[in-house]
Amino acid sequence: MTDIVIKTHRPLVENLFAPYRSIIGKDYDGYRNHVYRTITYAMHFLEQSQKHEPLVETAFVYHDIGLWTDQALAYLEPSEAIALRDNEAFGWGLDPEALRGAIHWHHKIFRYQGIHQELIEACRKADWIDATQGWVRKGLSRSTIAKVEAAFPNCGFHKSLMRLAKDYSGSTIVGGYKVTRGIVKW
Repeated sequence: MTDIVIKTHRPLVENLFAPYRSIIGKDYDGYRNHVYRTITYAMHFLEQSQKHEPLVETAFVYHDIGLWTDQALAYLEPSEAIALRDNEAFGWGLDPEALRGAIHWHHKIFRYQGIHQELIEACRKADWIDATQGWVRKGLSRSTIAKVEAAFPNCGFHKSLMRLAKDYSGSTIVGGYKVTRGIVKW
């Protein structure tokens, strides 16, 4: 594979975020940078495929959005529903099954196999890299991950996830359990 390509501005991502920025509120910078990091990793795994880029960008803007829009710790289904609704309402023409799958399976522990496998697997690996802050590397070097993290700083993203788990459930432990039960797929 070639060196990782880092795009620091993605017009589609910025446009998709616009209506949700105030809902995400103080967590916006952290979530935005998480989205940029995961897109960067996924596009690397997809060898910068222009055919997949709009769907990858859209899926990652929406993949965790239910945390804020629905205040839900089991946020996959709400996130999928919002993405699919917006895809239809605004006529983006993205394959709904690929969009839903990229969101639904992004926390799958084991390799995804099935329709849209290349795309969904790239998104799954990308999110695991970022969710674990590089502890799980999926074949990328530590220096590559550090380069991406330097371009898109964490801005407290992982801390905000812990805060939301506590806020929505009353306890970090209970929230962590609810998140794990609601979003991790085998």
